[in-house]
Amino acid sequence: MKVGVAYVTARGQWWLECEVESGCTVRQAIEQSGILRYAPEVDLQAQRVGVFGKLVKLDAPLQANDRVEIYRPLIRCVDEDDEED
Repeated sequence: MKVGVAYVTARGQWWLECEVESGCTVRQAIEQSGILRYAPEVDLQAQRVGVFGKLVKLDAPLQANDRVEIYRPLIRCVDEDDEED
């Protein structure tokens, strides 16, 4: 079955489609897609993942045509006008 894996950074965005076995997990799809070659900074132990915008675990099974998303951590930038908590 076909699934897609997406990841976006300030450097660029990646959308890779791959053919996986039925019952494939999110982790397996990410690894099989090859996206980790393009974005070696991805840490699957620390970063969240989702399918079509819904958070899932790495061992979640996929269905045909699912879009796996790897989320970057959000970073809050404090400027001079912000109060420090």
